[in-house]
Amino acid sequence: MKRSLRTMLSCISVVAFGLIAPAANAARPAFQMPFPCGQTWYGDTYPGHGLRYAVDLNHKPRPLSDADLGSTVVASAGGTAHTYNPHPGTGYGRLVVIDHGGGWQTYYAHLNSISVGNGASVSQGQKIGTLGKTTRPGNSISAHLHYEQRLNGDDQKIVWNGATIVYDQYEVAYKSRNSCSAGGATGTVKTSGSPLNVRSGPGTGYSIVGSLANGASVTIRCQKTGESVSGTYGTSNLWNNIGASGSNRYIPDAYTYTGSDGRVAPDC
Repeated sequence: MKRSLRTMLSCISVVAFGLIAPAANAARPAFQMPFPCGQTWYGDTYPGHGLRYAVDLNHKPRPLSDADLGSTVVASAGGTAHTYNPHPGTGYGRLVVIDHGGGWQTYYAHLNSISVGNGASVSQGQKIGTLGKTTRPGNSISAHLHYEQRLNGDDQKIVWNGATIVYDQYEVAYKSRNSCSAGGATGTVKTSGSPLNVRSGPGTGYSIVGSLANGASVTIRCQKTGESVSGTYGTSNLWNNIGASGSNRYIPDAYTYTGSDGRVAPDC
């Protein structure tokens, strides 16, 4: 439909005199990877993807499998969570969308489970769900995280830790810096009451170099995978280095309360 000349001139006049200003794009939040600190994940991007700038993420390179099912997914930045179980009319399956303000949102799709309530306020690095393979009825996909960054509803090139990810490539490795602290993360030793041995490496075969009382506070400088140990918080092969830089003083994560099911410090 054509507008009248008078209507068009009125609109031009309004803009010219500054009565209507074009909306400025809000600054991009300081997004980090949607996985705990120190973890390495592999991203796939390709032109035929549902959204041009989305990325599919797996913990290991191809061949694709369900080995990542249940892995912890965390918030890229703080905001308000909106949950869908499932998202209607799409192949997203179980979905969390975080509204970061200023028109910015992040999407976390195909989740196996959702750990936050609809409308909940979440912080960067907070667990929001677990990786899965949920989708629309009749679809079959392998476990992975489909991830997007959007501005005013339009998908944007993904930026983590200040750097744009690589596009049109498969199996590009990225290491999470989400909630990594240069000073280390804090933890609390939790046993049945007995002291916890501190060892020179990530396993019970390493020499004992000290002990910590139940309830002792520790600073976790870095973390390393090693021998699987069953303890207060289940079974884990993650070990926490609580020694100063250049030293090795390890305790099992299975006996350490950190407030997270995943990594909380960089790799050793």
